[in-house]
Amino acid sequence: MKPRPYEKLLYLISPLGLLLLWEVLLRAGIGDRRFIPAPTDIFTQFVQVTASGELVEHTLVTLYRVFSGYVIGAVPAICVGLLMAMSKPVRIFFDPLIACLFPIPKVALMPLLLLAFGFGDASKIALVAIAVFFPVCVNTYTGAANIEKIYWDVAKNYGASQWVLFRRVILPGALPTIFAGLRIALAVAFIVLVASEFVATKSGIGYMIWNSWELLQVDIMFAGIVTIGLLGLVTSVLFEEVQRRVIPWKQER
Repeated sequence: MKPRPYEKLLYLISPLGLLLLWEVLLRAGIGDRRFIPAPTDIFTQFVQVTASGELVEHTLVTLYRVFSGYVIGAVPAICVGLLMAMSKPVRIFFDPLIACLFPIPKVALMPLLLLAFGFGDASKIALVAIAVFFPVCVNTYTGAANIEKIYWDVAKNYGASQWVLFRRVILPGALPTIFAGLRIALAVAFIVLVASEFVATKSGIGYMIWNSWELLQVDIMFAGIVTIGLLGLVTSVLFEEVQRRVIPWKQER
């Protein structure tokens, strides 16, 4: 069901309310504007770095790395998760690997990736792909494995082939959970990428934030942080729209 206008308004109330509270507290003298600038100060700096082209350049670099790694990690993760649900040998093979590798902080792999891929975009894309793979794979398997048994039995009783079983039962049944995993993975992708851009790079929003902190340009630093938040909000809204179109039968009331 398409969101009503008032629902879209409600969606914006919480971030706008937070910004308003932030502004009021600082203007009331609670906090030091030298270290925690007001939203109006951040907005002014945001406009300036955008007009200069600096913010746009760093944002485009970050988006390229995020979405390249996201696709490289998510596509095989969905395939592996579905295969794990459909085949016990595949599940037995991948289960211990996921259990072993999933808990490792992905940022800790950055030194190894720098040795393998160098200091360019490839190491950051590889880090994002690894970070995205696990939540998408686990959610995909969970969604496919928890499909009610009666649907499997009915399909098999009617002599459905593996392809028909996959196309008509497994994939539609797992899609809601797959999208949940994809949404979580998108947030994870931004987190690990910005953290990796703090070091070993001269471009990206993470670099801009870290460099601004080193130069005590706090307003620029916050402009970078706000940009990450805006990217998260925009991608979340777009993601919800895609999900609404792909799985219209499974929407929140």
